[in-house]
Amino acid sequence: MRFLLCTDLDRTLIPNGTQPLSPGATQRFKQLADLKETTLAYVTGRHRALVEQAISDFTLPQPDFVIADVGTTIYQINASGWQHLSNWDAEIAPDWRGLAHEDISKLLEEFPTLLLQEPEKQNLHKLSFYIPLKTDVSILIRDINIKLKLADIKANLIWSIDEEAQIGLLDVLPSSANKLHAIRFLMNKQGFTLENTIFAGDSGNDLDVLMSDIPSILVGNADTEVRKQAAKAHEMSLYIAKGDFLGMNGNYCAGIVEGVAHYLPEVDAWLHEQNLTKKEN
Repeated sequence: MRFLLCTDLDRTLIPNGTQPLSPGATQRFKQLADLKETTLAYVTGRHRALVEQAISDFTLPQPDFVIADVGTTIYQINASGWQHLSNWDAEIAPDWRGLAHEDISKLLEEFPTLLLQEPEKQNLHKLSFYIPLKTDVSILIRDINIKLKLADIKANLIWSIDEEAQIGLLDVLPSSANKLHAIRFLMNKQGFTLENTIFAGDSGNDLDVLMSDIPSILVGNADTEVRKQAAKAHEMSLYIAKGDFLGMNGNYCAGIVEGVAHYLPEVDAWLHEQNLTKKEN
C-alpha cells in the first residue's frame, strides 16, 4: 500500500537534540524512505535553503515534497528540481485579502520595535521580524492583532526566542497557513487519506497535527510538556514511541520507524524481515 509519510525535521528526523540516536536507526529510516510505496514529505519551519542544507549536512533522503516556512510554502521535488506549488499560495491568500508580505509590512510600520529579518527568511505569505527581548510582547501582539483585524487581515502571530542570539522572533502568517492545513492540502492533491497518511513530530508547533485525526507519531525524545499535551489526543490517532523496537530507543528517526510499523503491519513485517536478513549475514 502506498502511503504518505510526513515528518518534522529538527529533533524529529534530525538528531540535533540532547537525547542519543540509536545506531542503525538512520539506515532503517533511509530504507523505509526508499520503498516505492513511500511518498516522503518534510514539514518544517525552515526555509528552502536551510532544508537543502539539512539534507546535505545530515545525508537525509531526498523528499518528494517539502512543506516549509512554518506551512507557508510547499514544494514538490523531482528530477526537474524544486517546484513551488502556487496552488497552495492561492489556498492561503484570501486570509491576507491577496496582499503579499510587503503590503502587510507597510501596515505595521507604526510599530518601531519590529525589525525585519533577512530577505531569505521572508516569502509571499510569511513576514518575519526580530524583536528586542525587553519588549512587552503580550501588548505588542495585542496591538498588532488589532491593527490587522481593522484591515480585515486574518493572521496567525507566532512568537519565539532565539536563545543563542538572545533576540525575539515574530512570524506573521495567514491564519490558515499551518502544518495541519498544509498536510491536509497535500493529502487531497495527491490522493492520500487518513488510512495511508502518517505524521511524526516532537514539539509544540507540531501539536496541531499530533492532536488531529491524522495518524501521528510522537518521537521518544519529545519534551515533557509536549508529552502532557499530546496525552490528550485520541489514542487511535497518536502513537508515542516507546523504544525497544528492533533494539532501538525510540528517539528521532528510530521513533519514526517504530511508529510507521505500528500503523502499517506490512511495513512492520518487512522491517523484521530486513532485520533477520541482516543478522543472518
